[in-house]
Amino acid sequence: MRHLYTLLWCLALPLVLARLWWRGRKEPGYRAHWGERLGLYGARSPASASHTLWVHAVSVGETRAAEPLIDALLLAYPDSRIVLTHMTPTGRATGQALFAKHGARLVQSYLPYDIPFLVRRFIDHFGPAICILMETEVWPNLITACARRVPVALVNARLSERSLRRGARFGALISDAARALALVAAQTEADAARVRSLGAPQVAVTGSIKFDVVVPETALATGAWLRERIGARQVVLCASTRDGEETLILEAWSRAALPGNPLLLLVPRHPQRFDEVAALAGTRGLSLQRRSTLGDGAVSARVLLGDSMGEMFAYYAACDLAFVGGSLLPLGGQNLIEACALGKPVLIGPHTFNFALVTEEAIAAGAALCVADATELVVRAGELLVNQTTRSAMGAQAMAFASHHRGATARTVGLLRHIID
Repeated sequence: MRHLYTLLWCLALPLVLARLWWRGRKEPGYRAHWGERLGLYGARSPASASHTLWVHAVSVGETRAAEPLIDALLLAYPDSRIVLTHMTPTGRATGQALFAKHGARLVQSYLPYDIPFLVRRFIDHFGPAICILMETEVWPNLITACARRVPVALVNARLSERSLRRGARFGALISDAARALALVAAQTEADAARVRSLGAPQVAVTGSIKFDVVVPETALATGAWLRERIGARQVVLCASTRDGEETLILEAWSRAALPGNPLLLLVPRHPQRFDEVAALAGTRGLSLQRRSTLGDGAVSARVLLGDSMGEMFAYYAACDLAFVGGSLLPLGGQNLIEACALGKPVLIGPHTFNFALVTEEAIAAGAALCVADATELVVRAGELLVNQTTRSAMGAQAMAFASHHRGATARTVGLLRHIID
């Protein structure tokens, strides 16, 4: 089966590269660093294998989640460096912003496509002592190629029932990859049980590393600056919204007559959709300003479009309450931990299968409320805006919920030490 998988990758590679070029029309980052995706890296790195730790974080969410782990690994191994790989330019840009503080101790690259000789080129060039995959990244050829030379760990792992059913359709291809993992550090017991069912031999429950993310002081400062531009108006943040959700939210917002003229701060998850979302607001008669062109002027529009990268913490800091996107439509939801860490009341839609347990626990803790649709989202937001007591209580519960679940990073590093050392 793996040979067939490899053949299909080789046959599809021209189409994959053509699609990459096509996507580069809207996101120029997809047209940069092509050689890295093909295992071409120029002069060989001088670092020794024992001093290189490889972390793979596919995109923005995984890269941000990896921050406490990378910081802890560099602290635990002061003579080491990290090679951080991504699949998307937004993930790479997020990494550049987060890890500039580490200087030459962190090197970024795109992950080569999952073809054996491309993976071997990567390993030969960087000589990693370990491969650490974040969350849900299981690449059969990568894991097989690494298992012969480099131990592979899957950390902060999550696996929904839906993803398990999809994986089961690939049979031995996925089960062989799971059995080759040296370690799986799962977020929950349910995630651990699903991964074990695929055949992974060493599975532990460590919790979610995302609870250990530290809010940067610069993000708090940017959030305070935004509030100055906004003034006394209250702010409803809709964060990490996905295609189709903005239409529903803007339609509901245009019909609402909320007291005090609150601001809708709308932050799409994918930057290539910023212009599209701005046009959607215009077709509904909603005045809109962009974060990217705000300057020092005041925010007077009904909608502020968060069209910047790496500022999600600042947006959370600037809001009075937050809706976490990807959940109004059956897309699986997004991470609500960052909002909780900043003590913000959270609204979430009904479709949260990618973050089921943490969402259920946040609701049970009084930190979050589930809404059925965009109309209820706006209604609930309006109720919370006028009820400061309830809003403050939810915010306090959110912060307590985030604090209670910290510690996954230390547990994960403790397990990784047994492999690295």
